This record gives sequence, C-alpha cells and structure tokens, in this order.
Amino acid sequence: MTPQQRRNLLKTVPGFLISGFFLWYTFRSVNYAGLRQVRLVEPVWMLAAVVFLVVGYTLRSHRWWLMMRASSHAKFSTCARVLMTSFAANNIMPLRVGDFLRVFSYAGDLDSNAPAILSTVVLERVLDVFTLLLLFVLTMGRNSTLISHKSQIVARVLLLGVSGTVLVLLLAAGALKSPLRRLLNLLPHPGLVGKLEARLISALDAIALISLPVRLVLVLESFVLWACEGIIFVSVARTLGVVSDWIGPWQALAFSNLSYLIPSSPGAVGTFEFTAKLAMVSHGAAETPAVAFALVVHVFILFTVTVAGGVMFLSHRAQRGPHPSLVQEVEELPAELP
Repeated sequence: MTPQQRRNLLKTVPGFLISGFFLWYTFRSVNYAGLRQVRLVEPVWMLAAVVFLVVGYTLRSHRWWLMMRASSHAKFSTCARVLMTSFAANNIMPLRVGDFLRVFSYAGDLDSNAPAILSTVVLERVLDVFTLLLLFVLTMGRNSTLISHKSQIVARVLLLGVSGTVLVLLLAAGALKSPLRRLLNLLPHPGLVGKLEARLISALDAIALISLPVRLVLVLESFVLWACEGIIFVSVARTLGVVSDWIGPWQALAFSNLSYLIPSSPGAVGTFEFTAKLAMVSHGAAETPAVAFALVVHVFILFTVTVAGGVMFLSHRAQRGPHPSLVQEVEELPAELP
C-alpha cells in the first residue's frame, strides 16, 4: 500500500465513525418488538415509488446533459450512463470516488475535459442544495417540533438569505464572477478558502456558458426532480402506514438529503436515517415506525440506484473490449479534485 493509499484509508475512518454514531443514536431507544410488527399496509404505493424514482433520475440525467452541452457533444444516453455510474460508485465507495470517475475517467466518453466536467458537478451540487434548502424552509411550519417557533424565524431568514444568494448566482453568474473573485482575494488563500474559491469560480464558469433560458430550465427541472423524490418518501410512508401530517415526508426528504453534507460513510448511512426519523417524529410520527420509514426509503433508493448504475457500468465495459480493471482506474485517479 502506497503512502497516498494509506492516507486515503485514514480519511475514511472518521466518516465510518460518524455513521456508526448516528446509527447508534437512531436505534438506541427503538422498540425492536414494535419494529418487527411493521407491515406493508398499502403496498400498491411502492409502484408509485418505482415510477417516480425512474422519472426523477431520468430528469437528473437530462439536467446534467443540458449542463454538459455547453462544453460537450455527448449523447444523452452517454451522460445518463456516466451519471448513474458515478452515483452507484459514490454509494458503495468512500471519498466520493464516483465524482472522480465522472470528472477524470469518463472525460473521453463525454468528449470533454476534467475542468469542464468538474464545473458541471459543482453546478449540480449548487442546484440541489438550493432546492433542498428552499424545501427545508417551506416545511418548517408551526406543526414541526424540530426547532422552536422563534428559532424557526431565525432559521427561515438565514436559509432564505442563502437560497436567495444561490438564485442570484445562478441567474447572474457572468456579472458576479469578477466581484466575487475580488472579494475572495481579500481572504487568505491556503487550504479551505482556496478550494472554496476554485469551486465557486468553476461553478460560475459553468453557469456563464449556459444561456439564461436553459438556466431557468435547470432550476425548474431541479424542483421537479426533487418533487419526484419527495413522492417516493410519501409513497414509502403510505406503504408502511406511518402516520404524520402531510409535511413530514417532505421535510424528511429535505433534511435527510442535506445530511449528505455531513462527512460520513458512503451513502450517508446513519446520518440519513437519523435526520429522516427526526423529521417524521417532529411532524407527529411515532418513533419506531419513523425509524422503519427511514430505513426502507434509504435502502430502496440506495439499492435501486446502485443496481441501475452498476448494470450500466458493466454493460458498457462488456461492449468496450479490452480495458483496465476498475481497481486500476481508481488507483490512477488523482488524490483530490482540482
């Protein structure tokens, strides 16, 4: 094992410890007898979950294809395959290897280069965080016991401010690039600040290449695809007969997906379950059914996306002929994103 491999291995340890802590904290007060009694109350709703999962990830693929069109002539099918492969890799491999594969290993398939692909990955994250923050603000109603009413007001103001800032970045990227660079130049550049500047400038570059009408389509498509995922959460709740107000599954969607920002094991194991359960309980669900809900929705999404991405990956490799092994491709990736 090389020194870099040892360092990468050590980087994964805190994530697994964080996941372990959140899993323990989620299950520490669960009634396991009650958990075994959870049944499929309305299993027909799982059909809706499957349909909206397919629609949602088709829209994700289309959204990324629109982003890539500014720097690439890759087909929609190619973008969909690369995107789903990267999602599958992120779900089972540490250090977000899927993002590295998308940026470096598949640049040739996409007829593009690493900086251009990286800028679309950053833009993708910006759109997702913007949509989820906005949804989280909208679901912080009086019925929620997640935080107090006064804290909700403060949180709404802060999150709306962040969401508004992101929206301005999305719609006025070209005009904001120079002022943002001057602002960041006032800060020391080593370490985190330097990386933050690189990511922001990269995202602005990607946005500036896209026409304003297409940017608006990207924002709208982000709302629609996350609405599709929200219906998956609603469908699982109905399937298991979990009783909460109608906002519960939607806040679970926002909160659990924002938990991916917390360093943890691949697939956000532990943090996802904890935040999804917390959101459902805060909207009236009993704790044990809420834990079952969090487990089922997470396993359903992780399993289906990973299998779909894996099938696309293996199918493509079978058609390519001679090629390096996946282990060799991963070993050749750079230590970190530029």
